[in-house]
Amino acid sequence: MGKMIYKTSAKAEGGREGKVKSEDGVLDLQVAVPESMGGSGGAFTNPEQLFAAGYAACFDSALNYVAKAADKEIESKTTATVGLNAQSATDLDLEVTLDIEISGVDKDDAQKLLEKAHATCPYSKALDGNVDVTVNLK
Repeated sequence: MGKMIYKTSAKAEGGREGKVKSEDGVLDLQVAVPESMGGSGGAFTNPEQLFAAGYAACFDSALNYVAKAADKEIESKTTATVGLNAQSATDLDLEVTLDIEISGVDKDDAQKLLEKAHATCPYSKALDGNVDVTVNLK
């Protein structure tokens, strides 16, 4: 294991019908089950939205990192779509689609940067072999 450069924690109370709060209080949100899953929905977040936001930010950062290392100036936008799939009532899994827009390089260079970012991003590496992840250059 390498040298840890950052560490944080968050606490959940009440599961999908409760709240989440980071140790520093910056993240302090109520969570609720979405209507599509039989919940009340409303103006509350859920674990899949939080995961999508984290993955999108991490991947976009990895993309910009590998572009800079390759001496390429780009602008990018990464959208992560997280799906929760029920194999049965007790067997759930995730799937992720990353849609990435890149300007400043041609399509071939953009594709190479995407592949390098996917191999570099800590979220992508953590999910490798565990979650179906589709990466699309838009």
